Amino acid sequence: MTRASGNRPRCCRSWWPKASSSAEPETSRSMLKRVSLVVLLALLALAAAVAVNTWRTPSRQVAVAPAPALTVDVQAAARRLAAAIPFKTVSSLEDAKGNAAEFDKLHAYLEQQFPKLHATLKKEVVGNKALLYTWAGSDPSTKPIALMAHQDMVPIAPGTEKAWSVDPFGGVIQDGFVWGRGTLDNKSNLFAQMEAIELLIAQGFQPRQTVYLVMGDDEEVSGLRGALPIAELLKSRGVRLDWVLDEGLLVLDGVLPGLSKPAALIGLAEKGYGTFFLSLDTAPGHSSMPPAHSAIGSMSAALARLEATPMPGGIKGVAGQMFGTLAPEMSGLNRVLLSNLWLTGPLVQGQLEKSPSSNAMLRTTTALTIVRAGNKDNVLPGRAEAAVNFRILPGDSIDSVEKHLRSALGNDAIQIKRYPGNSEPSPVSPTDSTGYRAVELAVRQTFPDAVVAPGLMTAATDSRHFSLVSDAVYRFSPFRVKGEDLARFHGNNERLSIANYGEMIQFYHQLLRNTAQPQ
Repeated sequence: MTRASGNRPRCCRSWWPKASSSAEPETSRSMLKRVSLVVLLALLALAAAVAVNTWRTPSRQVAVAPAPALTVDVQAAARRLAAAIPFKTVSSLEDAKGNAAEFDKLHAYLEQQFPKLHATLKKEVVGNKALLYTWAGSDPSTKPIALMAHQDMVPIAPGTEKAWSVDPFGGVIQDGFVWGRGTLDNKSNLFAQMEAIELLIAQGFQPRQTVYLVMGDDEEVSGLRGALPIAELLKSRGVRLDWVLDEGLLVLDGVLPGLSKPAALIGLAEKGYGTFFLSLDTAPGHSSMPPAHSAIGSMSAALARLEATPMPGGIKGVAGQMFGTLAPEMSGLNRVLLSNLWLTGPLVQGQLEKSPSSNAMLRTTTALTIVRAGNKDNVLPGRAEAAVNFRILPGDSIDSVEKHLRSALGNDAIQIKRYPGNSEPSPVSPTDSTGYRAVELAVRQTFPDAVVAPGLMTAATDSRHFSLVSDAVYRFSPFRVKGEDLARFHGNNERLSIANYGEMIQFYHQLLRNTAQPQ
């Protein structure tokens, strides 16, 4: 029998809860304070590390004086470019010789407008209408270089002619711009190179390294008939190029958040091109008795699964190099975030993935481009077809993309066929080469207000074929563009400012003049 005072039984004293003492809450509070202090110190140390890492990350920009202003009649040069716009050198995948007469007109016009160049350089026509010029250097022991541009252009999308402010093939000069198809892509690069060389020859200049001008006639439809045969021809002659420069990334003004200066991006590589044609066959039938899963429904469901399953990406490779170079030039929070990707990587990547243009730098992209099925409203089609285009990040391959495609579709009944013109991603060119340094130097001399950084070309160019003859292939077009100008490439109201055209001529002039200096 227990005692009445509520005391614990003697037999249970070993496990019966003890009455709390005033010392125990004090101990808990003390421990909590110590833990809070440790956490606070850790956060302060982390913040200090972030701050130090941010402000100690040095600029990677080359310090160089701007080039002296080039004496050139820019208005006359603009008129020469404008007069070439009416030549409708539109390339066709199906009809290689469809616009041959237009290319002949362009060739004759080039000979007429640049007589010194044509009297000095050796000209060859390769394939159908591709051009290869050779400007012999003074030192045959040096490796040659190549400048590339293409003569062809894309057509005007049917039905969009009225959206243009001017005749797209009129070669109109208006409001300080040359207007028309090809002013940006890519007759201006071609003409700027020739303008620069014509000036250099008139000045008595000869390059130290032999210079090749490569001007394809089918870049917009693969370059397989123009640039590739030229690369193969040079290879057959034993030519190994020191470096190559083709069209590519731009001088982006006000496009990159957190960067007050224009960003001149030099493409180290370009993504591969992978189109896959899909087909699904089922039994056709009457729409009054539809099956549970039709060809259209099954194909649509598979495409939805594919679109919802992007290939993995990350801030690595060329994208990592680009952001690492741009970070010290950024301001505010953007500089902190990009300078500390070891900590902020997931957050930054999540933000970049929200924009189609920046997302394309991080991963192999998936684009559903064609869907076809049915031809009558009361007939169930027996076949559904689709096309999917991937732009393949260096590090991925056509094989790995197809493996992903089969898995993401989730329907083994869908047949997959590769497009014959698919191409792997280009090799990544180095930034420690004479070629990159030459382009970087000329950019800094011509666009002293711009920040130079490596970048990734997300579209395809003729330069991908030149990995046959060079390990250093770069992609840069000296265009100043704002965000609203990007839609003009292959779009409506394509135009080039005359002031920028003068900078383009100066860029190529300076780039070639720099080659006379010993490396």
